[in-house]
Amino acid sequence: MNAPVKIETTLKDWETDQEVRWCPGCGDYAILKAVQRTLPQLGADPANTVFVSGIGCSSRFPYYIESYGFHTIHGRAPAFATGIKLANPELDIWLVTGDGDGLSIGGNHLMHVLRRNVNMQIMLFNNEIYGLTKGQASPTSREGTKSPSTPIGSYDHPARPAAFALGAGARFVARGFDVSKKLPEVLTAAHAHQGAAFVEIFQNCIVYNKDVFDDFAAPKGAEDRQLWLENGKPMLFAGDTKGIALDRDALTLKVVDVADGEWEAAGVIVHDVANRSLAHMLVEMPFGEFPMALGVLYDDPRPTFEEAVIAERKKASEGKAADLARLLGSGQTWTVDGTGADPV
Repeated sequence: MNAPVKIETTLKDWETDQEVRWCPGCGDYAILKAVQRTLPQLGADPANTVFVSGIGCSSRFPYYIESYGFHTIHGRAPAFATGIKLANPELDIWLVTGDGDGLSIGGNHLMHVLRRNVNMQIMLFNNEIYGLTKGQASPTSREGTKSPSTPIGSYDHPARPAAFALGAGARFVARGFDVSKKLPEVLTAAHAHQGAAFVEIFQNCIVYNKDVFDDFAAPKGAEDRQLWLENGKPMLFAGDTKGIALDRDALTLKVVDVADGEWEAAGVIVHDVANRSLAHMLVEMPFGEFPMALGVLYDDPRPTFEEAVIAERKKASEGKAADLARLLGSGQTWTVDGTGADPV
């Protein structure tokens, strides 16, 4: 496949004439602007870009990006996106889904696009609630969440999107949140990855699950509870006064204090995006006891699904000439002579 030709655009080039319709204060507005700021930085071409979504608040996204778009059916966006990529591998595919759309009715489709490693960016907006259908508990809702479907509190153990992606075989897994200034950096890293790049984006549902992520994502005062990961850099947070180290006896992670910048002496781990075991431990860190791990958790490319399909097609067609008439005439055939006689 040819490398995409980069062109110059501005944020305005990616805005449509459609009225953006989300609830006032919804985190989706911030995510939309982050994407529209990122696309010009990538040199993306609207004529070569496709946004694909399922059903839910997040799935209105294709209406608001000036590119090609498919607003498909509940949970099936990964299947549509896979078909689009196989039909034209040169297209730049962005898949937009939510915690309900992607992890409930669409969980199987999301699993398969990840394990197949189809080259696309997958943004899962996680607000831990069903917003479009009026606030029922979703697969990611926390235990005790009160909603119309769980009036005395949810007793389900919530799904963890990043852990799901790793378990499904994803080769790129990252996290960000709606109002973070670093979200474009995360999206840029996802776009640079060749394969299925999964990004979980924590998104504030202002109506049905307001401020549920404020412990680490509040506009002010939550920075000390964010661990922004950078490949080759020590895992430091809280103004570099704390870090993440490995408890070698228990083979688990732990929080350590860092004095006078001596992070090596404190045993702080250096992040390695290609270390899958480390990525699993990072996504399983219980928040509260640990900071929220954000940024690129895992990035270890392997050949993509469409590359394998293209190679198979090429091999199957070697030495053969395309002849549709011959194909249609092969095998068992019938001749209808208009006399009413039985076919021969």
